[in-house]
Amino acid sequence: MPSQLAHADPALWTVAPSWQALVERFFASDAGRKLQLFLQNRLSEGAVIFPPQPLRALALTGLESVRMVILGQDPYHGRGQAEGLAFSVAPGVALPPSLRNIFKELQRDLGEPVPSFPQPGGSLVRWARHGVLLLNTCLTVEEGQAASHSGKGWEVLTDAIIKEVSDQSAHVVFMLWGSHAQSKRVLIDASRHLVLCANHPSPLSALRPPVPFIGCGHFSQARAWRNQHELKKNGKIS
Repeated sequence: MPSQLAHADPALWTVAPSWQALVERFFASDAGRKLQLFLQNRLSEGAVIFPPQPLRALALTGLESVRMVILGQDPYHGRGQAEGLAFSVAPGVALPPSLRNIFKELQRDLGEPVPSFPQPGGSLVRWARHGVLLLNTCLTVEEGQAASHSGKGWEVLTDAIIKEVSDQSAHVVFMLWGSHAQSKRVLIDASRHLVLCANHPSPLSALRPPVPFIGCGHFSQARAWRNQHELKKNGKIS
């Protein structure tokens, strides 16, 4: 897979069938057309943009499969890191600090061992294929420039994605890490879903108040919630 965006044609960005109509509506809208033009212009000006497939999360995790949403800010801006899934890096790529903290919290909270490196390393494709929608609020970024594509239109699409999950799915766990992610909280029906908020797992904020990421316990809370609702669905508890 190439490491950077080669074109700005959404028709070439594969998504699962259950997302197709939503994505097509977005790119037919004013916000979608402006975003596409912005990406085309930046590519023509020689900008290096990541990831190569901005909608990969929607390709690997169909709407009907979503049981958890992990929401970050924007893709990694280092060459070869971003693979279109929030916090995930391509196989063989050294773990970024945020992902190291995610694995550290998984180990602290659930006793999960940190993945070996370089294989399987930090690719979260397996999570995506098992119903974890790994989404950022903004889906592209320029090399070495964090948040460089924020406010260009992606947020309109990710708002629509989150609202669609909230409206159409049952008992989903939403993990909102950092202020950008938590700005989406108003789109989620908290009477039907579990909404967990913490600081971003970046070393800059992972240990700071008000809700440090390390020690947040999101993974055990998510497991308990999912287990409870699976039992209810199967009629094993009242």
